[in-house]
Amino acid sequence: MKLASLKSGGRDGSLVVVSKDLTRMASAASVAQTLQQAIETWESSASALKKISDLAEQNEIETMAYDVDQLASPLPRSYQWADGSAYLSHMRLVRKARGAAMPPGAEMDPLMYQGGGDYFLAPTDDIPCIDVDWGLDFEGEIAVVTDDVPIGCSTEAAVGHIKLIMLCNDVSLRNVMKPELVKGFGFYQSKPASAFSPVCVTPDELGEYWTGAKVTLPLETVYNGRTFGRVPAGNDLNFDFAQLIAHAAKTRELRAGTIIGSGTVSNTDHERVGSSCLAEKRMIEIIADGRAETRFMEPGDTVRFEMHDPSGQSVFGAIDQKVVAA
Repeated sequence: MKLASLKSGGRDGSLVVVSKDLTRMASAASVAQTLQQAIETWESSASALKKISDLAEQNEIETMAYDVDQLASPLPRSYQWADGSAYLSHMRLVRKARGAAMPPGAEMDPLMYQGGGDYFLAPTDDIPCIDVDWGLDFEGEIAVVTDDVPIGCSTEAAVGHIKLIMLCNDVSLRNVMKPELVKGFGFYQSKPASAFSPVCVTPDELGEYWTGAKVTLPLETVYNGRTFGRVPAGNDLNFDFAQLIAHAAKTRELRAGTIIGSGTVSNTDHERVGSSCLAEKRMIEIIADGRAETRFMEPGDTVRFEMHDPSGQSVFGAIDQKVVAA
């Protein structure tokens, strides 16, 4: 089942069910006005939404044409957006870029920060660039949406709390990040609004490419019209989503609608598969040649994230954004 939110529904969008081939949409207002409402009542709403999905696939209910420009991020805002760093290959390279050592116990305990969930960019919204010297970067990620997760949830139990999956562009300001982190209090100014894929999907939609706690398809990044990375999301993943959820819930409950991100999808075999962010590419260049050739984003640049199944069908639709001067 694929779900999305129309921008026309105000700050929280209007919930729609999307066809598997991303050509049609059907209103889900009879079940829930918003995705937040649906996830809060998932035990009952999931089956009702599945009925709408089945009827839409069989052309037995009224549908409208799928139009990505009408869609917000699936959750246009969230009570909680927590982003991990599940790919240590990425963390090692980016930390080298800012002269920082790996944190103690990094291979045993995931890093996680709490981002701004009060609003997200839509999947085709422009990315504002206030100052090119801030080092504007994209970060291609996978994210999940949970239902209510109890405090102290185990890794084994966490799998059952993953209800929806989507892609993310976690926008970063690399040159703002380093002095901010030196203060020892984490990200804030260096993390402006993120964007998510037009569509989120239930785990069963991925079939064999969802193992229960991770996606195993490649994340495709196209930067300024050229392939920048095609990185297998299931490879070199040090912490799966069950581990990330258990980490986040160690000392607090996670309420329905919580979004947990994987951090930048990255492989150690970057020469073959490429990268999912500019900072990683720059660090690879520094290691190889002593200097970075790849610049950070500027107005006019474009970035696109997408994931296809083996038949070529787009799973989540595409995050497709342009940088504009703010």
